[in-house]
Amino acid sequence: MLKFLSLFADKFAAFNVFRYLTFRAAYAAVTALLIFFLFAPKIIERLRVLKYGQSIRLDGPQSHQVKSGTPTMGGIFIILSVAIAVLFWEDLQNLYTWVCLLSLLAFGLIGFLDDILKIKMRNSDGISAKLKLALQLGVSTAAVLVLYFNRTAETTQLYIPFLKNPVVDLGLLWIPLAVLHVAWWSNAVNLSDGLDGLASGLAIIVLLALAALTYLTGRPDFASYLDIPFVRGSSELTIFCLALLGACVGFLWFNSHPAEVFMGDVGSLAIGGSFGILSLILKKEILIYIIGGAYMLEALSVVLQVAGFKLTGKRIFKMAPLHHHFELKGWKETQVVTRFWILGGMFAILALSTLKTQ
Repeated sequence: MLKFLSLFADKFAAFNVFRYLTFRAAYAAVTALLIFFLFAPKIIERLRVLKYGQSIRLDGPQSHQVKSGTPTMGGIFIILSVAIAVLFWEDLQNLYTWVCLLSLLAFGLIGFLDDILKIKMRNSDGISAKLKLALQLGVSTAAVLVLYFNRTAETTQLYIPFLKNPVVDLGLLWIPLAVLHVAWWSNAVNLSDGLDGLASGLAIIVLLALAALTYLTGRPDFASYLDIPFVRGSSELTIFCLALLGACVGFLWFNSHPAEVFMGDVGSLAIGGSFGILSLILKKEILIYIIGGAYMLEALSVVLQVAGFKLTGKRIFKMAPLHHHFELKGWKETQVVTRFWILGGMFAILALSTLKTQ
């Protein structure tokens, strides 16, 4: 559609706007947001009628039991609205467009299978952890291999914040490390999806930072000024980031406390996987751990809780992920979410502040 509209630019000056990246990125966000507002209410009601409700962990905070039965799989709206916005506004001849879009869809499919099984079995287990991880690694491997076999000189190099030049060229070792990186991010966002508005609010903050980075990394003038690696074609991913941001804003409208719909694994796995893929393309594999620092605290709290219990038989936190720990300490759900958003914003600002210090 974009290519078709741009054909009129030579005859009608007004159509030149369809060639401008900033215009297309802004309207990709608007498109995804409008799709949400137009269709989400009816679909949420349909999910409620079909009894596609969330099963709440029995060992979780008791205050969450009232949420049982709330419609889930709201992440489907996110994926569909992003897909429509990207197909309309983004350059479909760009390889990175398809890597990001197909990865979003593939991770979303894994989450969809998990959510459907939870609904049918009426519990919070879903597919087995081993199968889920195997599928995540499979999707991650496919995306990483596409990037590797279409690599540039920078693809396998490792950049660290505050350092101007890459520290090492990982070569073939980049492939397994990149696969684990993407799978980790998919799970990190998934673990954070436990409170109304938490995962989607943090995603908006991360996507704002990633949108800025995609634009800067794809511009040779800005990349040179900031001493960051220039990745040709990556600026087109600003559209993907803002489409996903618009979808998350639309979702947050319905997911804010008290939530009318939950994201489900279909959304959280897709968003997390996208963060991992975007960071690989932009050569921000390390910086993304600062940008998404709030997500990392959530994921690491689970790792520490499991490891600590196996080694000592004692729990480090009252409950993991970390947001449940603070709930059990007496924080209200809205307090936890708002404070995590503040923390997420601070991490994003800290990450962007490293650009000119490299």
